[in-house]
Order: sequence, then structure tokens, then C-alpha cells
Amino acid sequence: MHRRSLLAALGSLAASAAPRRKYRAAVIGHTGRGNYGHGLDVVWQAFDWIEIVAVADPDEAGLAKAVARTGAKSGYRDYREMLAREKPDLVSIGPRHLDQRAPMVEAAAEARAHVYLEKAFAANLVDADRMVAAIRRAGVKVQLAHQMRRSPFVLRALQLIEQGAIGRIQEVRCRGKEDARAGGEDLIVLGVHLFDLLRLFLGDPQWVSAHVTQEGAELSRNHLRRPTEPVGPVAGAEIAAMFAFPGGVHGYFASKAADTTHPLRFATQILGTKGAIFLPNDIYPAGPAWLLRSPAWFPLDSAPWEKLEPLTDIPGFSDLRGGAPLLANALMVLDLIDAIERDRKPACSEEDGRWTIEMVSGIYESQRTGARVPFPLRDRRHPLDRL
Repeated sequence: MHRRSLLAALGSLAASAAPRRKYRAAVIGHTGRGNYGHGLDVVWQAFDWIEIVAVADPDEAGLAKAVARTGAKSGYRDYREMLAREKPDLVSIGPRHLDQRAPMVEAAAEARAHVYLEKAFAANLVDADRMVAAIRRAGVKVQLAHQMRRSPFVLRALQLIEQGAIGRIQEVRCRGKEDARAGGEDLIVLGVHLFDLLRLFLGDPQWVSAHVTQEGAELSRNHLRRPTEPVGPVAGAEIAAMFAFPGGVHGYFASKAADTTHPLRFATQILGTKGAIFLPNDIYPAGPAWLLRSPAWFPLDSAPWEKLEPLTDIPGFSDLRGGAPLLANALMVLDLIDAIERDRKPACSEEDGRWTIEMVSGIYESQRTGARVPFPLRDRRHPLDRL
């Protein structure tokens, strides 16, 4: 177990409930090109002490709707103009499309605005490195919207692991959503959530060994396909990967096209010497966690699955307004504000975001080379561009 990361995650529960000051927030969206992500435009409404000053969207009709929806005081067609004129403390960057991601993050960082950012972090490692450099130059905080990081169910699981409820972690298994995007698109759009949890529980991966195929055939340039949204190159309908973590612990990821699937497959299983924890990948208040106090990793009469109560003893939690997905995003923003005020890393920072893209790239690079691939990758170009 990566104890330092685990304790850091639990330690952030000591956050102060009351912010030191009021904040001015702005929103960047793009109707028709990723829109506003999964509720990143309205998250600021969960807080009495955050004022939404402006929205930027180049689509005129979309902008008018966003201004009305968010209650923003002003609307702009150009996000750079908005940042220059409004000088917000905080900005949410909502578009799901990754072809605009790096310029938007760079502009927010240059404006010295702290960022709440839609996932995935970037389309490739070149963009990821570019974004991390801009963020660090500016000294701003970035929170990536991997909401499971602050899910009260995940926090409860962390607490139980720290207390020894499942013993020493032996391995962690993750599986993608495996819907129509199974394989390569599942990997970049949804697999990144799982990779972020792997690092939360186990630390930084040391290497990856992976197998990516298309209907059983080894991956080739002929298997590159257009994703449903511009999220970078994708390929393959069957992916299996093994990551090595410190202490000889391994994490596994798979996504495979099939005629039958189930939402609960999109989950993380943490297997320990004394038992297991099952974490469906869903945003709070959905996605309850389950504990099995059985070293057999199989429910017994004496050790059935136990549904876990969420850990809601979080400063500021009781003051949050709204249900899902607003609440899940608000928990991430609450942590971002505390990170700003205590000058610490947010729960899911730019470094955490880049690691998820490193892991995606590592899978393709392992398939491309037919070898185990160490981290970090030396060649930052996307492996699918080099097939």
C-alpha cells in the first residue's frame, strides 16, 4: 500500500469548513464542441461564498443559455477576453473535447486563475507536459474532475484500509465501462478514472505490460478509429494491462467489447490478505462501496458482503447544496478551495492528471513494442502515431 498517499488523502479531511474570503468564478464552455462537461458550469452555485461573474462560449445561443443557467453577470464569446477583463479567482474549464484543452488551461494559468478541469486531462503526453509547465510557472492550483477522489464512499474505503480491515493489499482490479466505446475509447474517456484510483491506493506505477487487439488481431494502423468525440487517437476493441506498483503489488485494467455488459463492471476491486472492497465507479451519492471480511475473496455465511456507510464527516459537507452531479463536483471544489488557502496540492492535481495519460500511453506503447514499458515514458509522442 502506498501509505503516504493514503494518509494524505485522509489528512485533507482536516480542512477548514469556512473559507477565508469570498471568491469570483468564471466558466469556459463551448456549445457543440464538448459543451460544459459533466456539470462544471453550475458547480459554483453550490457555494454561497462564490460569485459567478462570467461565462465564455463562442456559440451565441449556447452562451445565452449558459448565462441564464449559471446566473453569471456577463457573457463573452472569447474566453481570453473574459479572463483579461474579469480577472476571476477561479475558472471551470468544461468542454469534454480535448483538442482545445491545452490552450484553455494555459490561458487560465496565465490569468492566475485556479482551475476546476473536466477530465480526461489531455489527448497526449505532449499536451499534458505543456499544461503542467504552464500551471507550475503560474503557481496556480488545478483540480481535475475525477470525482471519485472525494467520494465519501472512497474516503470510507481509504479509512478502512488504513485501519487494516482487508489486511495488506495484494492486488487491485479495474474494468472499463465496456459500452459501445469498449477498448480504446473506453480507455481514454473512462479508464482514466480507474487509473487515478489505482494511484490513490497503490502509488506511482513503475511499469506496464499490455495487450491490445482488434477482434483478436494484433494492433495495426488499420485499427485506428474515429472516436465519438475528439479525445485523441484510439484503437483496439480488447485491452488487458498489468501495472507494477511499489512493494510488488500489481494493478490490472481491462476493457473488451461484448454483447452483454453491466454498469457494475465499471468498478475497482481492492483485494487484501484479509478481505476485499468493491467500489463501483459512480459519482456520489450513487456508487456505494462494499466490504467483504473474507480472505477467500468470496462471500461466506460467516462473512457476507457489507454495504458501507459513506464518510461524510467532511468540513463544509453539510453546507453543500444540490444532488448529483452537483454534489460530487462540489466536494472536489471544496477540496480545491482548501488547497488554495493552505497552499497544498489538491486531491487530483495536474500531476495526478498527467499520470493518467502516462498510463494510457504506456498501454499503447507496450503493445507497439511488444515489451514491458517503464515509467515515465521517454518518448512523449502518442504511441498510436508511431504504429
